[in-house]
Amino acid sequence: MSASRSSGVADAIGPEEGPGPEGAVLLAALLDGMDAALCAFDAGGTVTHWNREAERILGWSAAEAVGRRGFAGWAVRSADAEDVQRRLMSAMDAPGRQVHEFALLRKDGGRVLVRTQSSGVRGPDGAPAGVYCAFSEVHAQIDLERSIALSEALLDDASWGVVLVDVDLRPTVVNSYAARTLGAGRTALLGRPLGELIVQGVEELQGALQHVLAEGAPPAPAELWVTVRTAEGDRRRCWRSGFLRLVSPLAEEPVPLGVGWLFRDVTEAKLAEQEADRLRFRSNQLHRAARQAAECQDPMEAATSSLDYALAGFADHVLVDVFAGERLVRAAATPSDAPGPCLPVSGGSIPVRYAAGHPALQAVERTGAVRTSARAGAGQTWALERQWPGDAVHALCVVLRSRGRTLGVVTFLRAANRSAFERPDALYAESVAARVATAVDLAQLTGRDAL
Repeated sequence: MSASRSSGVADAIGPEEGPGPEGAVLLAALLDGMDAALCAFDAGGTVTHWNREAERILGWSAAEAVGRRGFAGWAVRSADAEDVQRRLMSAMDAPGRQVHEFALLRKDGGRVLVRTQSSGVRGPDGAPAGVYCAFSEVHAQIDLERSIALSEALLDDASWGVVLVDVDLRPTVVNSYAARTLGAGRTALLGRPLGELIVQGVEELQGALQHVLAEGAPPAPAELWVTVRTAEGDRRRCWRSGFLRLVSPLAEEPVPLGVGWLFRDVTEAKLAEQEADRLRFRSNQLHRAARQAAECQDPMEAATSSLDYALAGFADHVLVDVFAGERLVRAAATPSDAPGPCLPVSGGSIPVRYAAGHPALQAVERTGAVRTSARAGAGQTWALERQWPGDAVHALCVVLRSRGRTLGVVTFLRAANRSAFERPDALYAESVAARVATAVDLAQLTGRDAL
């Protein structure tokens, strides 16, 4: 065969009578098909095998290499030949594999640094019969080691999540960061549908993974909002995600193996960014409301104008109740059945008969803000019992105070498509109420109020 002679090491590999014609052809094909360069020496140090990868690296063909004794005079410098030969052949008597680095000579005279792995070969009688040596260029080996090291680091200690999913979109590898973020152990996540881990937002994630499998990686990271089921309960999170399509390097045509999904939890940063945007918008609305109110000759018009600006992006309805003696009367409101501006009640103010414990009365009693929401499944009953528009689900009542006196209450209402009022919302509502209270007080002083 072209890549070896059928003696020495070949006899040790095959049966006593040699590998035979078919075995020799198969052995040659196996050797030539290897990705690593391979050569072998018999017990006397003569080259017996030389595959095509060895020819590619050094330029010497099998016909030129097989039969030579050692590398001296052709594949290594004369000054290094004895040391190289000694170190290679020492593997014949040593257990296991030996790893060395040598500078070998190419046929064109160039030098190439290779890393070798050598092992001894035993004959049928157990006696040393030779050495086989696999080698590759050091830079290629280092690149491989870097790739392996990178993979291990990503899948263990990376400061972002790494999840490998198969073509059925089930996790096959999960690193520590991803396991913590998903709220389960690394092994417990393997093979489970993503829908068991993510309560909301799984459709968007699966859509992104399917797109990557079909079309390849997107050009930029995507931000996905999801709700994750954990032992502590459901948590709303934002993940900045990147995707890589994984294909087999061994197939003639690209065959998808799955998707590499890399992500970081950026929830806190996104919430801070949203809060900054919200504060910027609300500050701008307060500024615009103040400028508009300054142009109003009627103080009550200034009050309702301020509430119109406050409603934008904040609430669906607003009600203004002011004291007339000991009673609260409805002074202004937005339409109850459709969006619209806050206007004084037509035909005069209407007394409101709030039951004891009503949130508006609680705000007056506490001289502060009161937040409340309907219980699940309450329907319109909850709102109508409190004399609010039927679609109201969340309420925020803020007292109107001016010159040390309580003038009334302003109530902001949200429908079911909005979230409940929170503490920052109450602070904003108090700022609006302070401006409204000043206008209402001026209206009462000048006799131009809506009562």
